[in-house]
Amino acid sequence: MILGAVLAGGQSTRFGSDKALAEVAGHTLIAQAVDALSGWCDHVIVVGRETAPAPTLPDWPAAGMGPLGGIAAALRHAQDAGYAEVLTCGVDSLGLPDDLPELLAPSPAYLADQPVIGLWPASAATTVSGILEGDGRHSMLAFAEAIGARAVNPLSKPANINTPADLAAAETRHRL
Repeated sequence: MILGAVLAGGQSTRFGSDKALAEVAGHTLIAQAVDALSGWCDHVIVVGRETAPAPTLPDWPAAGMGPLGGIAAALRHAQDAGYAEVLTCGVDSLGLPDDLPELLAPSPAYLADQPVIGLWPASAATTVSGILEGDGRHSMLAFAEAIGARAVNPLSKPANINTPADLAAAETRHRL
């Protein structure tokens, strides 16, 4: 079984407001991310916020740990609930490839340009927890290296919305 996890615990500092609630084509980014993952996953959760269009979990071990805090929470939940893998994406990942699970299989693997988009074995919960509790680098790439994850280059790259200009460009692409 695959658990989908939308990582939504960021501060949106470059965006200027809660980008999870920003809209493209009349739908919030968070709703679009949940919808995308629900097409591939047995269940979907949102990590890092209290209100969402899917069940939520707090980041682990605490808020403010970056994407690894969201991945740690999702992997720990997946392991406890009997999921084999977790498919993750950021709340601002629009235009995910239609064949994303196939691109990333077998796990562990992630999109080279956006390592928060990945397929991770639930058994990696111990590794990510160790990284977050340790003194070393707390980065997505440190985690990927630690578990031997492959970087995948898709033919089409998903949008990564960090600024209002990125949102406007995504809206324009959607209209075309």
